[in-house]
Amino acid sequence: MILFSRFRPQLPELPDPAREALALAKGERVLAAAVDDLSGSWVVATTRGLSVVSRQAERLLQRPWHLVDAGVWQHETFQLTVTWVDAQRPVQWTFREQQTLLPEVLRERVQASVVLTTRLTVGERRSARVAIRKDLATGELLSQTILGRGVRGDDPHVREQVAGALADLEDQVGLHR
Repeated sequence: MILFSRFRPQLPELPDPAREALALAKGERVLAAAVDDLSGSWVVATTRGLSVVSRQAERLLQRPWHLVDAGVWQHETFQLTVTWVDAQRPVQWTFREQQTLLPEVLRERVQASVVLTTRLTVGERRSARVAIRKDLATGELLSQTILGRGVRGDDPHVREQVAGALADLEDQVGLHR
């Protein structure tokens, strides 16, 4: 007889003061958590969003998944970098001393929030993305525009392309303005 077991890394236990600082909503669950090597803060992925709680149990960050643009895990440096759709400064954490499921959970939750997306070419070597995302807390569908580096939102050509692409995506999901 062959027995199969699934390997799961030993996850650190989120202390009660950090859990309390999260102020989880009814039905919200912690999916992954790890301590950042540099700050000592807890980085916590829940069913609804990404949070950071300091060593003193102060909530430093709490953002819903639909505001996360991407996460990149650098295995060589044990660093997780997260970028935001609203162009806020990216954040970066290091997890050398522990195994964590944060990169996998981050990827799954961000993908769960994406309903439709399309990439636009708005000039030579310039691009933008438009997307319909779902707020995983409420189920509400939201339109998003993410402009690539060097793309100006006030450019009439860019505005026209973005508006057309968003209208097409919104029509596909039944969002009408």
